[in-house]
Amino acid sequence: MQAKIPADVAGRAWCAILLTMRARRSPSMPILLTAAVLASAGPAAAQDVAIARDAALTAGYAFSDALGGFRITAMSGLGTRTDPIRLDQQVFSATPSTLVIRATKPINPFAHPKTHATGTLHFDITISNASGLPWTGAEFELQELLGKASVYGDGLSFDQRRTGNYQTVSDRFSDSRKDFEPYDRILFHEGFVDPGETVSFRFLITDLTPAPLFYIQFDPRIPAS
Repeated sequence: MQAKIPADVAGRAWCAILLTMRARRSPSMPILLTAAVLASAGPAAAQDVAIARDAALTAGYAFSDALGGFRITAMSGLGTRTDPIRLDQQVFSATPSTLVIRATKPINPFAHPKTHATGTLHFDITISNASGLPWTGAEFELQELLGKASVYGDGLSFDQRRTGNYQTVSDRFSDSRKDFEPYDRILFHEGFVDPGETVSFRFLITDLTPAPLFYIQFDPRIPAS
């Protein structure tokens, strides 16, 4: 059973766990505990957060599938333009699922990602559709507070100020639309992903005032009938 840990506890001790690629587990469960590292993570979020016993660790951040609906199957990369975060997922839910991202290194937007959490993350995400339903689109939404869309004033966005030169593209959807106000979302559309097929997405996230904890919600679009 997945436990909910108060944010003040989670803020002090985030369990950053090495990803075990061949761990045998139920597909709908978070990654099983293999080794734990207790790390100070700065100010606690102002809410309760479901914290995984395990997280994939890279680029100064831990990435967790603790909130359910999907699982992380592979992770690599520093998050730079030439070495993006390559994240492989299996998505089991046709409803929104949320990736938890927590800084595991000191935060400094001007430092190197090998030593700090910089708030600039290039993503190359591959998702396997294990939901049993076809997808006609896919939306990603940024959140600094769980369940609440990011706003302009928090500094978190899909590169709203265009600080980088990194294309927002997908191999299965030919078009995308960014909505920055009053939230931060990317909608990929004009395509189709059948059950059992995979789809890849590339995008850049920037946080001008890097937060120690934020979320990416993934919402697959299914046919109306």
